[in-house]
Amino acid sequence: MKLREHLHRIAVFIVTALGTIAYAVPTSAAQPEVNKPLRIGIIGTGNIGSALARHWARAGHELMISSRHPDQLQEMAKTLGPRTRVGAPREAATFGDVVVVSIPYGSMPQLGQDLQAELKGKIVLDTGNPYPSRDGPMAEEARRKGTGVTSPQFLPGTRLVRAFNAINARPLSTEANRAGERYAIPLAGDDAEALKVAERLVRDAGFDPVVVGGLARAKDFDVGTPVYVKLLTAKELRKALNLAP
Repeated sequence: MKLREHLHRIAVFIVTALGTIAYAVPTSAAQPEVNKPLRIGIIGTGNIGSALARHWARAGHELMISSRHPDQLQEMAKTLGPRTRVGAPREAATFGDVVVVSIPYGSMPQLGQDLQAELKGKIVLDTGNPYPSRDGPMAEEARRKGTGVTSPQFLPGTRLVRAFNAINARPLSTEANRAGERYAIPLAGDDAEALKVAERLVRDAGFDPVVVGGLARAKDFDVGTPVYVKLLTAKELRKALNLAP
């Protein structure tokens, strides 16, 4: 009788242990792992894209920087180190677990059309802003509706987060990891996992993330709002946007 009870306890222990192991296995191999370096494709390496590339290269992420003229990016890639490579936008979209789109807003519809297959299901950080003087009538419509509503129409099937659009390029480059409280970067997105990845990348860039809400709330930090390109700490930004502490 004692032997039977002992064997029963052993069986229960084995089943419990196996269940714990099964629970710990990731449900999707496509999800970026929390603590490992991310593969980031950057489409557009102007002032914003290049500043982010520098910060994330220092943080140890694997990068592919891209533009319409990738041959012009070789020198930049050398300064960023051996974990950075150069490619065309399509290659960057394929390469990245996370893809940053940092191009003139007027080019977004064509990009989304050209790279729809490569971007499908990817976490995409959209940094662009619509300016009618540069982007034409579509920018006026985007401002009216809000970029959080408009951008997903141009990049369908992506896990979109509005990020790094409410800071100018110079402070993005120079104010990372400042002494004292860091400056805040507002974020908006409908995908919880994508937002967590975006928060990590904001921290890795040397700033504090503040999740404002779903994509519709991106309108709260679009061009022309009181917090747009204003350097605020996370506490100050939350107060300005009436967010909970």
